[in-house]
Amino acid sequence: MTDCCKPVKPEPNGFDLVVIGAGSAGFSAAITAAEEGARVALVGYDTIGGTCVNVGCVPSKAMIRAVETLHAAKAASRFEGVEATAKISDWKALIAQKQALVDDLRAAKYVDVLPNYEAVTYIEGQAVFQEDGSIQVGDRNLKTAKVIIATGSTQHVPDIPGLAEIEWLDSTSALQLDERPASLMVMGGGYIGVEIAQVFARAGADVTIVSRRGLLPEAEPEISAALTDAFTAEGITVLDGLSYDRLETMDGEVRLHATRNGQPVTVDAEKLMLATGRVPNTGSLALDAAGIATDETGGIVVDPAMNSSREGVYAAGDVTGNDQFVYMAAYGAKLAAKNAMNGNSLSYDNSVMPSVVFSDPQVASVGATEAQAAAQGHEVITSVLGMEHVPRALTARDTRGLIKLVADKQSKKLLGAHIIAPEGSDTIQTAAMALKMGMTYDDLGDMTFPYLTTVEGLKLAAQTFEKDVGKLSCCAG
Repeated sequence: MTDCCKPVKPEPNGFDLVVIGAGSAGFSAAITAAEEGARVALVGYDTIGGTCVNVGCVPSKAMIRAVETLHAAKAASRFEGVEATAKISDWKALIAQKQALVDDLRAAKYVDVLPNYEAVTYIEGQAVFQEDGSIQVGDRNLKTAKVIIATGSTQHVPDIPGLAEIEWLDSTSALQLDERPASLMVMGGGYIGVEIAQVFARAGADVTIVSRRGLLPEAEPEISAALTDAFTAEGITVLDGLSYDRLETMDGEVRLHATRNGQPVTVDAEKLMLATGRVPNTGSLALDAAGIATDETGGIVVDPAMNSSREGVYAAGDVTGNDQFVYMAAYGAKLAAKNAMNGNSLSYDNSVMPSVVFSDPQVASVGATEAQAAAQGHEVITSVLGMEHVPRALTARDTRGLIKLVADKQSKKLLGAHIIAPEGSDTIQTAAMALKMGMTYDDLGDMTFPYLTTVEGLKLAAQTFEKDVGKLSCCAG
C-alpha cells in the first residue's frame, strides 16, 4: 500500500474541542459535543465531579435533611398531645454517611459515565493557555480550534486584618469536621452561609451569623426579614450591618472585632466559617497569554452565545461569575458546546431562572424583584401574602413565611415571584412556568390549584392583588 492510500491517524493531541474543568458544566459540554460527533478532550484537575457533588449541593443538602429530623422532633409540640425527641448520637457516623453518598454519586454520575463516550478523552492535570491558543497540560500540548472553560469557582477570602493567622473553615471543611464545634461564627449571610449556619444550629452548636448586609441581601426585603425572624426564633444570632475591623485568637477561640451603628462589637466562637462569596477559578489558566478578557473578579467575560473575547474560546458556569447554580452551569455549557460545534446561533437565557435556598423555611425566587422591575422601567404593583392565609400552612401549624408577586400595573403581567415557606422550593417552578408563558396575575388567580398545597398560595397571592383573600371561603375564587 502506498503512503497516499494509508489511513491517516488522528493527531494524538489534536481535538475538535478541549473542555477545561471536569465538574457538572465540563461534563455537560463534553457529552453534548461528543453527541454532536466531536472528538473531545476533557481536562480535569483535582477531584473529578466539581463543586456540586463533592463539596457543594450534595453534602450540604444531605446534612440539611439530617438535621431536619431534629427540628421536626422539636416542632412536634405544635400539635397538642404529641411529644417527640431526636438527637445526634454519633456525629462521625453522620459525616461518614454523608461522605459515602458523595463518593457513590461521584462514581455514578461522573467516573462511571465517561466510558460511555469513546469520543471523550479524559486528561488529568492543570491546563495552561499558550499564546497560540493551544492548551498545555503537563507534558502534553493539546491543539484545538475550540475550547470551553468550565473551571468553576472557589471560596472568596476577604481582606480582614488577622484573618491570615486564623484557622478558618469554609463550607467544605465545615462539613468534614470530625467533631461538632460547641460554637460557630458564620461570616456572610448569603445562601451558603444561611444553609450551613442552620445545619450546625440544629445539630446543637451555638451559631452567630455576622454580615455586612444581612441575610440574603439580594432577596426581597420582606424575604430577608422573614428569614431573620425564623432564624432568631431558632436561637441563631444574626448580627448585620457590621464593619469588620480585625480577627484574633483569644483563649482558644476566634474573636471578631467589628463596628455596628458606630459602636464596637465583639463576637467569640470556637470556629469561624467563611461564607463570603465565591470567585471564579481562573488564576492558573494564563488567560492573559491567550488574550481572554476577565472582569474585576476574575470571571471570564462572555456574550450571550458564551463566547469569550478570543475567537473559538467559550466559558460557562461559575467561572463566568454569573448565575452560580449547578443547573445553570450545565445549561450554559450545553449551549456553549452546541454553539462551538454548529455556529453561534443559540443565546443564554436566564430571564426565568428559578433559584432556591435550602434554609428552613426555604427561599425560592424567579424573575425580577420589585426594585429590579422598577429599574427596568415598569410601573410596578406587588402582592404580599403571609403564609397564615394559606390553608396548607394552617393545617401544618407552621405559618412562617410569605409569598410576594411582582407585576406590571398596567398590563398585569407577572414579572417575578418570591417565596419563603417550609415547602417553597417545590412551588417556584409553577411560578417560573407562569412567567415563561407571559401570564397575568388574573390568569394565575383563575387557575385551578389543588387544595391544601403550598403551591395553592400562588393562586391566593395572585388574587390578593385585587381581593381580600381573608374574606373568601375555602377553595373560592
